[in-house]
Amino acid sequence: MPANLTPDYQAAEERYRQADTIDEKIEALREMLATIPKHKGTEKLQGDIKRRLSKALLEQTQRHRSGARRHDPSHIPREGAGQIALIGPPNTGKSSLLAAITNARPDIAEYPFSTHTPQPGMMTYEDVQVQIIDTPPLAHEPFDFLQVNIARNADGILLLIDPMDEEGLEHAEMIGRFLTRCRVVPEGRPIPEELGTAARVMPVHLAINKSELDPEGEMTALLHEAIGKDLPIHRISVANHWGLGEVREALFALLRVLRVYAKEPGKKPDMSRPFIVKMGATVLDLAELIHKDFASNFRFARLWGSARFDGQPVERNHPLADRDVVEIHI
Repeated sequence: MPANLTPDYQAAEERYRQADTIDEKIEALREMLATIPKHKGTEKLQGDIKRRLSKALLEQTQRHRSGARRHDPSHIPREGAGQIALIGPPNTGKSSLLAAITNARPDIAEYPFSTHTPQPGMMTYEDVQVQIIDTPPLAHEPFDFLQVNIARNADGILLLIDPMDEEGLEHAEMIGRFLTRCRVVPEGRPIPEELGTAARVMPVHLAINKSELDPEGEMTALLHEAIGKDLPIHRISVANHWGLGEVREALFALLRVLRVYAKEPGKKPDMSRPFIVKMGATVLDLAELIHKDFASNFRFARLWGSARFDGQPVERNHPLADRDVVEIHI
């Protein structure tokens, strides 16, 4: 039976041949395994890929144990309530947006490619911090392994594009291919069969910068349709400080986290430092986050905020809401 290898598989195989590092080889092998057609004619090839992947993973583990691990610029430790990747083509104003909504001070220039390495910054939203990572611009394919890693490992993605970009529609199509390369599926879209369990479903938003240059919104509408009309869209202008508050609010909301405040019996809660938990978390999840002894010795808790009355006694499986105050008794 012929293998009938797909273009996606062949592209991944080419990336494997050109890979310089063990991490790049592992990423390419994983994509080869995810995109190879699954039928009897490819069983031998699938087995070979699995053997190569196993060998590469073992080599990676041995390097880590021996202390030979090289610095990986695509690995930026999470800080704050979550991590958002800022992705877009050249000269869309990504660095300017990062400077406008975070504490970062990136190099900003009127020429393209002024961002060479990932630049993290912390965005303040009310009483929490959200990490935003500016990435080098998307400009050519195959896409940089560093950009792919950052986008795939983030909690959400903010795409940024310029409505007056002469290559805007081409860049919009390139963004779509980039998401496919990352195996990222925006929330709400069906998972392509070829991605299967390798797909990463996450929130993806679109921001149109320099929106004052497209007052009627004609190019904005075309770009939105090209990238995907299902994506939440924000019309902004970094230069004129339009829409930045909306973007801050949207980026915090897409993380789907709750701010919960702990209270010691007989004392006032510390409302300046919330604990961050995922939506759907329970009182027990908060107890485990504070200290493992709180979870193992949990008796009951009192709740202010979403409770029926202030100080309502609740059990360990009681769901939490944003801005709840919890007093745990052990």
